[in-house]
Amino acid sequence: MTKAQPPFKIALPATSANLGPAFDAAALAFDLGIKIEARCADAYAISATGRDEAICGNLENHLILTTYREVLAANGKREVPLALKIANDIPIGKGCGSSAAARLAGIALANHFGKLRWTDNQIIGEASRREHHPDNAAACWLGGITVARMVSESEAEVAKIQPKGKWPLLLAVPPDPLSTEEARRVLPAQYSRADAVVNIQNSMLLLAALVQGRGELLKNALNDRIHQPYRASLCPLLPAIEHLRDDRGIVGAALSGAGPSVLIFLNPKVSARSTRTKIAAHLRRKGLSAELIPTQIARRGAARR
Repeated sequence: MTKAQPPFKIALPATSANLGPAFDAAALAFDLGIKIEARCADAYAISATGRDEAICGNLENHLILTTYREVLAANGKREVPLALKIANDIPIGKGCGSSAAARLAGIALANHFGKLRWTDNQIIGEASRREHHPDNAAACWLGGITVARMVSESEAEVAKIQPKGKWPLLLAVPPDPLSTEEARRVLPAQYSRADAVVNIQNSMLLLAALVQGRGELLKNALNDRIHQPYRASLCPLLPAIEHLRDDRGIVGAALSGAGPSVLIFLNPKVSARSTRTKIAAHLRRKGLSAELIPTQIARRGAARR
């Protein structure tokens, strides 16, 4: 009698890309995530629980399984049907890296069941190629804060940063999603030299603030002229929260990915609960609705480093 193969398990964190001025270059992982358990089966099946359960449990056009099949086919490997158990906490379609996590999960499944023996760089590169940018994929796979760029169609260069000190976060998630395609359409084809220079300066300052643990630099370092001003009309939470930028409990805020969610950096010396209450009341006065989720930077990614 053949012993049943144990299930393959993987947990992937949510991510927030761009971090204000570091457009398509930097991202951080935070401690919401998706957990997947996969077994070989006679036919594909999914059991899903948690956030966006109907999307996660729908077999048709499932991003994890589609990626799994495509990677196996592209590498000449036999397709093995899988039964998946999915427990999801990542908001889907709201700028929290759900598509990068799904694609990485599919690649990881293909790597395991297809015995591809891919390295971390190959896995991140394949996910980045499918995402068309490497920021979310790098942070999701490695954890912490990552800076990444594509060096070829399917290869990414990645540096992981462990920030100094405490960086409590608050994620503001609106009820309605925003497609990345729609958020990209509002961006201009060209930028002024002044805007490009300011973003380069702020990106460097952002990196220094995180590495040195200097939260006082973040308020201005998160300023952006490349994407956030153009997306503000699609992401009304950001301008509303920016009105609180002088509040002592808030260190800084930026769109999470392409939006519409907003990532808020909190002052660790001020009660997170009182700041959250203040933000919730401010948004209500503005006629805006958002789920406010306390979180923190996830030090480890799906690669479990």
